Amino acid sequence: MSEKQTKYLIIGNSAGGIGAAEAIREMDATGSITIVAEEPYPTYSRPLIAEYLAKRCPLERMDYRPVDFYERNNIRTVLGKKAVKLVPDKHLIELDSGEQIRWEKLLLATGGVPIVPPMRGVNTKGVFSFIKLDDARAIDEFLTGKTRVVVIGGGLIGVSVTEAPAKRGVKVTIVEMKERLLNVMLDKTASALEEAALRQAGVDIITGQTVAEINGDSADAVAGVTLDDGQKISCDLVVVAIGVRPRTELAAGAGLKVNRGIVVNRQMATSAPDVYACGDAAEAYDFVWNDCRPTPILPNAYLGGRVAGFNMAGKTTEYPGGTAMNSLKYFGLNVVSAGLVNPPDPSFEVLSHNQNGDYRKLVLKDGRVVGMVFAGDIEKAGIVFSLMKNRVDVSRFQQSLVASDFGLVHLPRELWEPHFKAPETVSNVVEQPEEALVGE
Repeated sequence: MSEKQTKYLIIGNSAGGIGAAEAIREMDATGSITIVAEEPYPTYSRPLIAEYLAKRCPLERMDYRPVDFYERNNIRTVLGKKAVKLVPDKHLIELDSGEQIRWEKLLLATGGVPIVPPMRGVNTKGVFSFIKLDDARAIDEFLTGKTRVVVIGGGLIGVSVTEAPAKRGVKVTIVEMKERLLNVMLDKTASALEEAALRQAGVDIITGQTVAEINGDSADAVAGVTLDDGQKISCDLVVVAIGVRPRTELAAGAGLKVNRGIVVNRQMATSAPDVYACGDAAEAYDFVWNDCRPTPILPNAYLGGRVAGFNMAGKTTEYPGGTAMNSLKYFGLNVVSAGLVNPPDPSFEVLSHNQNGDYRKLVLKDGRVVGMVFAGDIEKAGIVFSLMKNRVDVSRFQQSLVASDFGLVHLPRELWEPHFKAPETVSNVVEQPEEALVGE
């Protein structure tokens, strides 16, 4: 059994792992770095898999970093291999190939895994998940000649996977267990706008139902689904898009503290010495909830990875906190949401504007923005998110935040000159579309 050694070992090759490697190199130009990842590809932007499936983004545009990133930063990669065992007290990782790697500092950026509910027929040919490039490639190939698709789950992943087959003339039905689509990301008004856009594009939407069984034909290929009320829907492809959960089995098997995700402190350190975690796998600090919770979006993964990397390299750094921020750009409707969009009780103040297809809603607590939804015109969403992230007291000018002509000029001068640097467009905050998919 071969054994190698490295100073810094990173499990995961997406945003969190890359952020950590870059931070390490800023502090340590020569210490050996090894990145291990199950997927055989150089780092790519996972949020763009929906764009790839929709034929809007070729593979070469999906690179998260230039092709020479690893060589320039003197990083050894072990791609297409899975870490199967962690022994923290021996500073040892074992791979499914039998190779063992000893490390001084370890980062678990293991991402998330798709949630697949217990249902009959889930292993039938023609059933797919949708969280990585190979999923998009497999669906793209399988779609040829197909006429009807059922998407199980009406959250961000479910909506993101719907546009490509719909635009290829395939009939799509979304089945969502809750009463409306995107019920976590959006409020009722914004959900209704998104549902209207999908229906106008020919997508059928069934809410308040679940798929009890995936039905196969004589060749054990998908022939349809049966809902929990007995209704049957014919189809020849099913996408299970319930969501993702933190991938914690490696950490849990090694005795690290795990809750919904791998528990970390503000330095992104786990309960085991010299072991860090970030991204979808971790429970990191959420500044809206003032608590640690999974927030699986790319910017949080990258920032958490950088914080972990600095600490691994000896520079004490604290994670400032992130929160959920999601962006959709499908079926002609732009939508952005962040933080707490559905206030749980009357102690929260709600401001809204809804006119001519443009919708804005802010949720405030003690004069500070804790949640936001923009639909239609999202140009100024970045400014509001900056106010939210910087915990600015907006009491003096809160009504202007939802005005149709809102802009930087409405903010008190001291907020933006010179101390407050607010992005003028949401693109400066939302790095790529559909960020909520997977950060790793």
